[in-house]
Amino acid sequence: MNCKDPGRRNFPDGIILIDKPGGPTSHDIVDFVRKKFRFRKVGHAGTLDPMATGLLILLLGAFTKKSSHFSNYDKEYEAVFCLGVSTDTGDKEGNIVERKNPDLYVRKNLTVKNIERVFEHFRGEIRQVPPMYSAKKIKGKKLYELARRGIVLRREPKVVFINEIKLLNISLPYVTIYVKCSKGTYIRQLAHDIGERVGCGAHLVSLVRTRIGSFDIQDAVPFGQLSAGTAEEIFYENILQPE
Repeated sequence: MNCKDPGRRNFPDGIILIDKPGGPTSHDIVDFVRKKFRFRKVGHAGTLDPMATGLLILLLGAFTKKSSHFSNYDKEYEAVFCLGVSTDTGDKEGNIVERKNPDLYVRKNLTVKNIERVFEHFRGEIRQVPPMYSAKKIKGKKLYELARRGIVLRREPKVVFINEIKLLNISLPYVTIYVKCSKGTYIRQLAHDIGERVGCGAHLVSLVRTRIGSFDIQDAVPFGQLSAGTAEEIFYENILQPE
C-alpha cells in the first residue's frame, strides 16, 4: 500500500537559506514551511528575534539532526542602535526605562576615533549576561516568558567571542556597526553594554544577520517568494545538500 502524501512533492532532505523579514518568529517560518511543503521535519539553525531580519538556515528532513553543527558557526550582523535611550527589552519594542539628555553626546565627544576606543573593550573573549527578554532557558523556563510576567532572574554571565566589531556609520543618536561573533552572542545586550560603556545607555533599533559560517544572505530566498505561485519551484531549486 502506498502511504505517501499525494499532495507532497518529493523534495530532498537538505537545507534552505531564507531571508527572514521582520515580524514573524523563527518558529513561524519553520511552521509555514512544514505546512506549505508538507515536510514532516523542519528546524532551524539559530533563532532570530521577531524584529530581526536576515539569514535563517532551515533544516529539512534528516538534516534536522545536524542543527548543532550549523548553529556552532560564527555569525555576522549589521546592527543599528540608538544612544541615550535604554529599554527593558534592550530593543525598540520595549518600554523606555531611562532617557539621557542628548547634550550628553556632545560632552562625551563621540567622534569616530572615540567610539572605536570603546569597541576595544568588546573585542575578543568577553563575558555577557543573557538578557531577560531572550529565548534562553533557566530551569526549563524561557527567560522572555518569565520577563513578561514581571519575573526577573539572576543570570550568570556567559563567555562569548567577538571576532570583529567595526563602526559603519554615526548619525547621532544612531550608530551602525558590523559584528562577527560566536554562537550565543546577544547583539541587543552588546548594544546595551556599549551604551553603558559610553555612559548614556543604548537600545537596538534594527538587526540584520548577513552571514552564518560560509552561508551568505545574498544566496537566501526572500521569505515572501515562498507564498508566490511559483513557490514550489523556487523552494525545490534552492535546497542545498552540503557535505
